[in-house]
Order: sequence, then C-alpha cells, then structure tokens
Amino acid sequence: MRQFVVTGHDAPTTPDFSLDDLPSGGGRLDVLCRCVNAAFFLSHAIREDVRVHLVLADAFTVSVDGREVRRLNPDERSTAARIRDALDQREEAIGHIPAEASPGVSIRRVGFEQTLRDVADESTVVELHEAGTPVVDVDPPENPAFVLSDHHDFTDAEATLLEEVADERVRLGPHAMHADHAITVAHNYLDTAGYTRY
Repeated sequence: MRQFVVTGHDAPTTPDFSLDDLPSGGGRLDVLCRCVNAAFFLSHAIREDVRVHLVLADAFTVSVDGREVRRLNPDERSTAARIRDALDQREEAIGHIPAEASPGVSIRRVGFEQTLRDVADESTVVELHEAGTPVVDVDPPENPAFVLSDHHDFTDAEATLLEEVADERVRLGPHAMHADHAITVAHNYLDTAGYTRY
C-alpha cells in the first residue's frame, strides 16, 4: 500500500464553500484536489494500492482508499465535491471513529499529528522536502507513506513532529515542485524500483 498524507493549512472544515472558487473561497482546496488526482489516476485506470489522507486545517482528515472508492473523476471540481460530501458527515465522525461519506471516502475528527502517527504504525514514513537526501540515494521502501505540505511550508510543530516520526527525509529533484507533481514523481520512483526497471 502506498499512502500520501497532505496537510492543507487553509483548507475548509465546513462544507459551505463554493465549488466554483476553490483557490480562494475554498482555502486552496484546488491544491489538495490535484494531489488526489495525481495519487490515483493512471491512463484509463485507478491505482487501487493507494490511500490518500487530506488533513484539513489540522481539524479533520478526509481519507480516500483506492481499493474502495467509486466514481472518482479526474477533475478538481468533482474531487472537491467528494471532499465537501465528507465534510457534510463531519458531525458523524466521533473521536477517531471515521464517518463514511461514500464508498472509499471517509472523514475523521483528527489532525496532522494523529493522522501521521496512525500511518506510521503501518508504513515507512517519508517526508518529502527540498532539503532531504536525494531520492536516488534511498532504496524504495515497502509500504511507503509520503508526507507533503500544500502551498505552505510545514509549520514548526509539523516539522518537529516529522523529525520524530519520519523514517526518511528525501528530495525528488534539484528544484522544489508542486505537491501534486511530487506525488507523480514519487509514483514513478516506486513504479520503476528506484529508476532501475522500466
């Protein structure tokens, strides 16, 4: 299982945002939607061995599971609608118990720390950071969980937590890149067994 944890610092925590204004009124939800699309979509297929966790303003986590998700479409608006549907169910998410919004899409009332610790229990946690070890110098881990930030840097508290929890800190190239592009590159790194098999 490949997992991606993406923290959205300005993301909405209620469903009352417009699908027509994701960059501004949606708290840059467009960034998170592009991450979902990059994580799951192949040409004419969906990666079933992927799970994505979107941490919304450190208050809720919306998870999408490729083994169970249905009717996921490769456009930001429809992905945002799935997130909005999950936020509609936020009152049903009690403690750490998830509420299912639709097949493969659930919401939990947990923030970044709990989400990261839960993922760390079953994965090799890899922080993607422009100051990390070059990815070509790191063997592809089994069951990796890549941790990314949105258009903001990790907060000081997030960075401190990652220092404690992450097994690796890697960079994917010589330049900083958008989170969704980083997900695509990370997939290619894994698909090719560290750029050795094509």
